[in-house]
Amino acid sequence: MNVYRKLQQARLKLQSTQLKKSGKNKFAGYEYFELGDFLPTIQTIFAEVGLCGTVSYGTELATLTIVDTDATDATQPNFVVFSSPMSTAELKGCHAIQNLGAVQTYLRRYLWVNALEIVEHDALDAVTGKDDPKKAEPTETSPRIVGKGGEWQIDAPAYTESDAISWLNLIQDSTEMFLGMCTKTDDIMNIFKKNKVLFDKVKEVDPETFTKMMDKFTETKNKIEGK
Repeated sequence: MNVYRKLQQARLKLQSTQLKKSGKNKFAGYEYFELGDFLPTIQTIFAEVGLCGTVSYGTELATLTIVDTDATDATQPNFVVFSSPMSTAELKGCHAIQNLGAVQTYLRRYLWVNALEIVEHDALDAVTGKDDPKKAEPTETSPRIVGKGGEWQIDAPAYTESDAISWLNLIQDSTEMFLGMCTKTDDIMNIFKKNKVLFDKVKEVDPETFTKMMDKFTETKNKIEGK
């Protein structure tokens, strides 16, 4: 069995599992897979069928190389590569390495989704057949919303109902990225204080997302304090 047959076998095994989506988007009415929802299961399946996947990042491409760990026949292909162009992130208040970490996290998820043919049907169904809404132009009554200047600041465009999904995802993803970089409780408090105006808007727009974000703050604090 070559690497392609093993990969297909892994895909079929993954399809037969009962994966649960932990990501929720109330505005479009769908749930989606986060990296942690499927990667542990994939690693278990790969160990069973004899595959190993490794993600690497270059200046132009991010790649996922899947290797047949049992390969002995030099005439048969023993690895397959999936790639994606590298991108950039410009999160205000972040160091260059923090922006790089954000890019790598997104690309890592997309590469695994591509390789294992993971299709998030609900997300597609929620937007298919709908015209793209016209984005509202920022006005004097709809200013750009930013946290306080300096480190840990999240820079977000003005909130509009027509772009609510993207806006909420930006705030939530940026917050989780920052929390993942905290090393002390003061960092956690600074994130909250510097971006309180954004979090207040999230609470107003989508209380469930706000609650989930605040739970993440508590979880990170308990982890740092060793509780």
